[in-house]
Amino acid sequence: MFDRTRHATRKRARIDFLAYVLLVISLASCDKVLLIMSDDEDTHMITEDIPIGVVVALTGKHAEPYGFPMQRGFELAREEINNLGDVNLTFITVDDQSSVDGAKEAVRHLVDQDVSAIVGLAISTHLKEAAPIAQQNRIIAFSSVSSAAGLSAIGDFIFRTSLATNISIPSGLTATQQNLGYKKVALIYDEIDVYSKNSNEVLRRALEAIGVEVLIMETFRTGDTDLSRQLTNIVATKPDALFISALSQEIAQIIAQTSEVGVPDSIDIIVPDLTMNEVQKAGDAAEGAIGFIGWSATSDAPGNQSFVQNYRAKYGIQPEPWAAQSYATLYVLANAIKMAQSTDAAAIRDALAQTQDFPTILGKSGAFSFNPDGDALYDQIIMVVKDGELQFFE
Repeated sequence: MFDRTRHATRKRARIDFLAYVLLVISLASCDKVLLIMSDDEDTHMITEDIPIGVVVALTGKHAEPYGFPMQRGFELAREEINNLGDVNLTFITVDDQSSVDGAKEAVRHLVDQDVSAIVGLAISTHLKEAAPIAQQNRIIAFSSVSSAAGLSAIGDFIFRTSLATNISIPSGLTATQQNLGYKKVALIYDEIDVYSKNSNEVLRRALEAIGVEVLIMETFRTGDTDLSRQLTNIVATKPDALFISALSQEIAQIIAQTSEVGVPDSIDIIVPDLTMNEVQKAGDAAEGAIGFIGWSATSDAPGNQSFVQNYRAKYGIQPEPWAAQSYATLYVLANAIKMAQSTDAAAIRDALAQTQDFPTILGKSGAFSFNPDGDALYDQIIMVVKDGELQFFE
């Protein structure tokens, strides 16, 4: 069995941040954003094409909020990485059809295609079922979006870019509770979605640990459209804050309906993983909502502003968080391939496990590492909706 802790404590490939920043500046006119770097002078270009499996939702309910942004982020990163010349990545893209069965079948298909690594696999419910297939076949499954706690521990070939709920939620609560002073709260979550259930449970435990009382927990099921009963029950308990654990479509519906049922402005709405997609769909009701976020278009992380500009130039729209996380995922993977100097999945896995302080566009500083389980570590960003836009939470 591969020992992540032992590998994680081996000598790290050190990155010279000053040289990195200077090189990014010098290459800005060429639209290069992040560099695949190593201080090992013996590393060389891998001349063969390297097929990477991509599992994203191109049809179904998850395509618009997750699949399409992820695909755009992967494509932009591949174009830039291939232009750098150290590795040449090709994609085999499979539609997971926004379903568990689709995700499992996509992974099986890519196993048959003999890829070394699969990226994508957005939804925690899907990853939970599909990741064991990749693990059993000793192929890397690198999710750019999934964040339910514990899923990377499925096996040593499983990695994730999103901050896991047990990492992001406690720090988010520390920042918001000190500022807002909430003492009694309500929770609402999707009782059949893996991420939503996990997020809610982590919230419940973390809130109780800091002495915040949970007055009520309401549930719904994926696809429900009328949440007025649950929200009315919540209002009756007079909480200081309402925490929402759900996927994109349901998040937008719940926030929009807080206004319809008369949730008072005195109740702070807090949504882990809140994005502009939900803010725009919820409209004015989203004003003041707070999110714990891994990426912001306004952050000063290395290369982030170049990424934003290049994404706008290529696609004509503002980049979405899931595009940014997928973009960063491919850079982390490409760096591991270069460090491994191999297309062998086990060698790439070992290089991924050693990733420490790799410069990405994520968080505040961009420094990206993996913990021994294969979950990402970087400093998250707390945002609040002001004038219809996500801005830094003060």
